[in-house]
Amino acid sequence: MIIGLTGKNGSGKTVVCEYLKSRGFVYRSLSDEIRKEILKSGREIDREILIDTGNGLRNEFGPAVLAERAMADLDEDQNYVMDSIRNPSEVDALRRRSDFTLLGLEADPEIRFSRSRDRGRENAAQTLEIFLEEESQELDSTDPVRQQLNATLGMADLIVSNNGTLEELHRRLDQLLPPLMSRFERPSWDEYFMSIAKVVAMRSNCIKRKVAAIIVKDKRVVSTGYNGTPRGAKNCNEGGCPRCNSMAESGTALEECLCCHGEENAITQAAYHGTSLKGATLYTTFSPCLLCTKMIINSGIGEVVYNLEYPLNERAQSLLRECGVMLRQHRV
Repeated sequence: MIIGLTGKNGSGKTVVCEYLKSRGFVYRSLSDEIRKEILKSGREIDREILIDTGNGLRNEFGPAVLAERAMADLDEDQNYVMDSIRNPSEVDALRRRSDFTLLGLEADPEIRFSRSRDRGRENAAQTLEIFLEEESQELDSTDPVRQQLNATLGMADLIVSNNGTLEELHRRLDQLLPPLMSRFERPSWDEYFMSIAKVVAMRSNCIKRKVAAIIVKDKRVVSTGYNGTPRGAKNCNEGGCPRCNSMAESGTALEECLCCHGEENAITQAAYHGTSLKGATLYTTFSPCLLCTKMIINSGIGEVVYNLEYPLNERAQSLLRECGVMLRQHRV
């Protein structure tokens, strides 16, 4: 999942990031995308330059550019904490992912100023009045490409008050995070197995079409197959199939094709290893042809789930139904 953080200066975003990093979250900051641009120009980084450069990037590439760039290199199997979200369009972009949650951090101005001053950073405001004046540049704007912290905070899914101690904040996060992290979506069994079949298809050596099938029993893959020339023969992509390598028109010269189909290979691989297919389910990236249909029926497979329609297969589908094999489509 992605937990996004927004809040005014000194509200506690950094300590929340450190907390989440200690719990296995990978850190990303939209400000890092701005820093990359500043470093390219050879300028020194300070608060004013960060604001101006960020506004310039949004003006040139759109108000969501920082979020879009930050999301470009995220892995699906990691949890992320995303810091420095300051524009509503960035929130909209991140919400394209169903696993995104925006946390807003809030604290009283006096407390935030004290924290900011205690950090000891160069150019930090030395009075509350200057602190609030500098902050006002980030809060509201009618320009959609500029920072709009107030509007962004208003979009938060949850607001976390951080006027107390670090221990109090940690206890609040300990209560807040488990329900959030349990809200992820798992793929259905159909999506899971069809996605595996699509990966298997990438192993195909056929130059005309990549097709694969997997056979499942008791939610366990028992056999896989992809289309290509028979065991021991020269691969299709190495010149092994005369029909494919002559670029024959679709539906013609089928008697010259040496490639076995994905469903055919999955069934024969099961036979090769002595695995019964009675009552199994076959997932295939294309609906089966007539030849594979007959093998499916006689192997005892009870259900066929396909991703895409195979051309000229009306007779195959009617035969499956006639023989009591369930047939349905699941697009991935």
